[in-house]
Amino acid sequence: MIPFPVTTNGSVIRRAFSFVLYVGVAACAGPSTAPAPVTEPGTPHEMRGLWVATVRNIDWPSRDNLTADRQRSELIDILDRALNAGFNTIVFHVRPAADAVYRSEMEPWGAMLTGRQGGDPGYDPLEFAVDQAHGRGLELHAWINPFRAGNAKDSALLAPTHLFNTHRDLVRVYGSQLWLDPGRAEVQDHVSRVIADIVRRYDIDGIHADDYFYPYPEKDSAGRTLVFPDSATYAQSGSTLPRDDWRRANIDRFVERMYREVHALKPTVKVGLSPFGIWRPGNPPSVAGFDAYANIYADSRKWLQSGWVDYLAPQLYWAISAPQQSFPDLLDWWISQNTLGRHIVPGLATYRTNNGTATQFTTDEIANQVRLLRGRPGAAGHIMFNTTTTLKRDNGVLKTLEPLYTARALLPVASWLDNVPPGAPAIAVDGRTVQITPAAGETPRWWFVRAFETGGLFRRAQWTTRTVFASTRTVTFDSDVRRVLVNAVDQAGNTSPVVEWAEAAVITASR
Repeated sequence: MIPFPVTTNGSVIRRAFSFVLYVGVAACAGPSTAPAPVTEPGTPHEMRGLWVATVRNIDWPSRDNLTADRQRSELIDILDRALNAGFNTIVFHVRPAADAVYRSEMEPWGAMLTGRQGGDPGYDPLEFAVDQAHGRGLELHAWINPFRAGNAKDSALLAPTHLFNTHRDLVRVYGSQLWLDPGRAEVQDHVSRVIADIVRRYDIDGIHADDYFYPYPEKDSAGRTLVFPDSATYAQSGSTLPRDDWRRANIDRFVERMYREVHALKPTVKVGLSPFGIWRPGNPPSVAGFDAYANIYADSRKWLQSGWVDYLAPQLYWAISAPQQSFPDLLDWWISQNTLGRHIVPGLATYRTNNGTATQFTTDEIANQVRLLRGRPGAAGHIMFNTTTTLKRDNGVLKTLEPLYTARALLPVASWLDNVPPGAPAIAVDGRTVQITPAAGETPRWWFVRAFETGGLFRRAQWTTRTVFASTRTVTFDSDVRRVLVNAVDQAGNTSPVVEWAEAAVITASR
């Protein structure tokens, strides 16, 4: 059920061959009677993601005092812009700091929704986002911060149901931050229950965690690095490991558990992680900078090589020409570490484009990074941070991506989750309407529909491509169609043989 209008035009595929097909069709002419073209648009596989940040109202909602209708309208605007720009994945921030951007019995509503933590916005944003994203052919991944719990200065404003008030023994004050102690078994159990609740109750396509495990180091007023206050937890653990190794083991245990338990609930829901872009300085040798392994206890290479992720999105927030954090050097290193062939989909920093800082990107930096990624066989896509600077800010990014996103892309195939494609559907075409009947067996997740439309007054004949949620059985185009190709696609990205309708005949063929 989609209670708000959905933009369904999708991407128009414009290929160099198109001039051969309908040269000379006047703008004032009626529908074309020329035969459908022989060459159909391709089916690229590439994750094109957007992080939609809710913490501090970064991307959505724009303010913490909007009505529910205004919030929904803003989210629809984001999804429409994402669809029309050619993206296919929304990474939606649903748990920034032990709070919830969805209806939860375990944690309070986030303050970004009503201005007060615990304030009910009157609807379920995650339920709405899933429904609206799927109605537009977009995947929706639920993004969580596992152990972040808020800002210390806001502790008096936290809801009575926040862990700071209900289980104060599990929360640590670290400098300006509140943090759940990852070494406590009760903390890991709680976060795991929260994740399981999201996976069970919502029809999400993925669960996603970013780089906040142990906190990034803070300094005191004298400039000394603060020590995370987990001495008692470490002592009570009885571990014989050095404390740094023990901390890394705590995060390893959590990541492995998250991956295992999510797939036990729903085997084809993807698990993604977006760690800091440098695993350790010197890896590769040209790279210097922050040591995530030593400072936030994130052994992200181990998670990748242990198969505890379906996709890894290292935050490669540096320019191609950066001397000590070269984008291509880091990308190639991560690809070389991907011994199990998971998906590498780097995070790209659109927020740095023309932002007036000393490290700002030029207008074409992000587009050049996308081109570079496509030249690496081991790269499976990219995710942009953030949505506002990608879709709405006048920084030139979106314009430079237009020629790169003309063909609508399917998600890469996660063959380790499922390597059996769904059966080919049956289709029937009447004018501009396509009826789709699924095959027996596995229920598809999506229909990938390509149609050659005849066009009409002031509209040229053209190929139109849409990804349609598989609960939909009828797809209607803007004008009559002369050729239609449909694939069923499952949640792991496997595609069925194509089913083709051409004028009065239906042809089924494997391609």
